[in-house]
Amino acid sequence: MKQLLQQYAAYNLWANKTLMERIAQLPEDIIYKETKSSFSSIYKTVIHLMDVESIWWQRLKLQEHVEWPGVNFKGNFEELSKELLSLSKQWSDWISNSNEINLTHVFAYHNSKKEYFKQPVFEMLVHLFNHQTFHRGQLVTMMRQNGIEKIPATDFIVFCRKK
Repeated sequence: MKQLLQQYAAYNLWANKTLMERIAQLPEDIIYKETKSSFSSIYKTVIHLMDVESIWWQRLKLQEHVEWPGVNFKGNFEELSKELLSLSKQWSDWISNSNEINLTHVFAYHNSKKEYFKQPVFEMLVHLFNHQTFHRGQLVTMMRQNGIEKIPATDFIVFCRKK
């Protein structure tokens, strides 16, 4: 299990980095432009990616009051990208330094609706990385809606082939 989670965490970091590098090349007005999706711009979607990685980290560390960093984040896209990639690396490092006991440990948390849950850490990790993949797909769609071409493939199999 650990090996698969390490690979999935490395993939998440790689895919985030690959997409952030491409978005950084876009005109600034496209990054902030209102675009139909779950979140109203590329920038706000990346804020959500950062928020989710941070929130799950706080929950894993049993932080009593989870804070959404995006609520007060005022940085530009470059600063946002650095923060997201730092969180993605933190997850990758944590999994590499974990053992089966850490990964199968059942932890308790409250979701954003204040509902109480208990789940094994590995289930949360699979959810986290799958969630990030979903929203990276939205970022690709938003770029296409804005006429952006040459969007890098961030499929898991592409990551595996590059190793």
